[in-house]
Amino acid sequence: MATKIRLVRKGKRNRPFFRVVAVSDEKDGRGDVLEILGYYDPLPDPAIFEVKEDRVRYWLSVGAKPSQTVEAFLKKKGII
Repeated sequence: MATKIRLVRKGKRNRPFFRVVAVSDEKDGRGDVLEILGYYDPLPDPAIFEVKEDRVRYWLSVGAKPSQTVEAFLKKKGII
């Protein structure tokens, strides 16, 4: 079972808000997630990106692949 760490859009029209989630490749990831790892709010200046570092490290250690966007955020935070 391959796992991904990716963003899932939530919020309202013109007010985006994203959850950082671990999701199985077999699921769509919108509602059926394995774990919510954090969130990303792009509207404030600067944008807010918060994650549970220990849980992200766990998912990476068991083979989860982050999306390009999440990988960039994790590098900026110093987790990867």
